[in-house]
Amino acid sequence: QVQLVDSGGGLVQAGGSLRLSCAASVSIFSINAMGWYRQAPGKQRELVARNTKGGSTNYADSVKGRFTISRDKDKNTVYLQMNSLKPEDKDIYYCNLDNHGLHYWGQGTQVTVSS
Repeated sequence: QVQLVDSGGGLVQAGGSLRLSCAASVSIFSINAMGWYRQAPGKQRELVARNTKGGSTNYADSVKGRFTISRDKDKNTVYLQMNSLKPEDKDIYYCNLDNHGLHYWGQGTQVTVSS
């Protein structure tokens, strides 16, 4: 059973930074893709950043240049470095593991940005 544990959220002022972590219970070395999504109440979950095994990365337009996704294969952990945070980045952030169409989710971590 794959388990993902999200952490690192919190309250930060606009312009500040946070680093989210997602620790996987399995080796992520050969996992097809890992990513971060976010969801506001009453809205659909949306992609924030996604990183594939082959090294390609894509970001939502709203976070390009501010957020960076990375993997540490030795620690089986995926990170999301979030800089220059804006109030509109406030959401619950979820880690996602995509193993060739099988999706697993973390429990989510709340990010709040004060103006």
